This record gives sequence, structure tokens and C-alpha cells, in this order.
Amino acid sequence: MKHAEGSCLIKMGETHVLCSATVEDKPPPFLKGTGLGWVTAEYGMLPRATNTRTRREAASGKQSGRTQEIQRLIGRALRAGVDRSALGERQIVIDCDVLQADGGTRCASITGGWVALRLAVNQLRKSGAIISDPIIDHVAAVSCGIFAGQEVLDLDYLEDSSAGTDGNFVLTGRGRMVEVQMSAEGATFARAEMLGLLDLAEAGVAELVAMQMRAIGLG
Repeated sequence: MKHAEGSCLIKMGETHVLCSATVEDKPPPFLKGTGLGWVTAEYGMLPRATNTRTRREAASGKQSGRTQEIQRLIGRALRAGVDRSALGERQIVIDCDVLQADGGTRCASITGGWVALRLAVNQLRKSGAIISDPIIDHVAAVSCGIFAGQEVLDLDYLEDSSAGTDGNFVLTGRGRMVEVQMSAEGATFARAEMLGLLDLAEAGVAELVAMQMRAIGLG
């Protein structure tokens, strides 16, 4: 995006999300005087990102609980990869706009959001606004589930809506866990199945991190 400090269009199958980063030269009020920066996120879907038109939330005057949950998750996830003291007293806002949805929009938003964040931080370093790099690790996310008795990576909408077990895995480039959301949709799952999905997620995130590297010109 021409005017954003950092931006990324991420496509995971038929899920397409446009992520942009905006640098604000002051922190949120609760961090004023602490020397710490902040990374936060906003998330939304275009009306025809899905099969039927979804009314714009601005038209109803409030965000849905789902939207609030997802944007808090994106912010939490991205902050896990940032040294907030090195960022200084400023805020970076990551906007994630879903152009087309086919499952896994929150995972795509986190993965693409990190690229936008990385590019925005590069601009700050280039301008001399910050000296040390506040990005301490990659952050990426992927969905996994058990569909028709098989472990599946990066569920599309059909798989997600019919999966017996599904989950979202947010991991760092070093393989550390940031957040794991798992639930039994149709049947309970065993510990071994949970570990199997985690193994699958780790392999998927490793691929995503390699793609992030290429996107920022280091791969």
C-alpha cells in the first residue's frame, strides 16, 4: 500500500487478507512515561468476503464479539515477537482487512501482519528513529484439524465447518508457542491427536516463516 509504513497481501488458499502497518509517534495513554512501545491490531471483513453479504459493522455502530476476539489475538500474537523497550514510546497499529474468506482468516492476519510490522520497523530503523531492532522473532499462525479421520493443515471453510477437532496455532520462528486454541467440535480428541496436530502446525509455521523471509527480501 502506497501510504502505509508497511503492508502485505497474504493469500492462504482462497483466504486473502490485506495487512497494513501504521506508526504512531506516541504510545497509548496507559504507557505514557514508561519507555515502552505497543503493537495493536484492528480486523474486519469486507461485506462480500463470504458467500453472502455481511453488513459492515460500522453501520450497526458496534463490533461483534468475534471481531474483538480476533483483533485482540492478532495484537497479542505480534507483541510476542517484539521488544517493546527497543520500540520506544510509540504505537504500531496493524490493520487486517479480509478481502476474501475461506477459513483461517485470523491465522492469515497474524502471518501477514508480521510482514507489515517488519517492514514498518525497517522504516523506523532506516530513518534513525530507533537504533536497535525491536523485532526479536518471527510470529506466524496456522490452523490444523482432524477432518474425515485425517490430520489436516490449513483448513478451508468446508474442512473447518465439518472438522471433528480443530485448532489455531500461533508460534514463533524458533518454535515457541504464543497461543494455542483447540476445541472438539464433533468428538473429543486424545492427547496423542493433540500432539500430532502440534507437530503438523510446527511444520506449517516453519514453511510460513520461510515465506515471510522471502517477502521481506531475506529468503
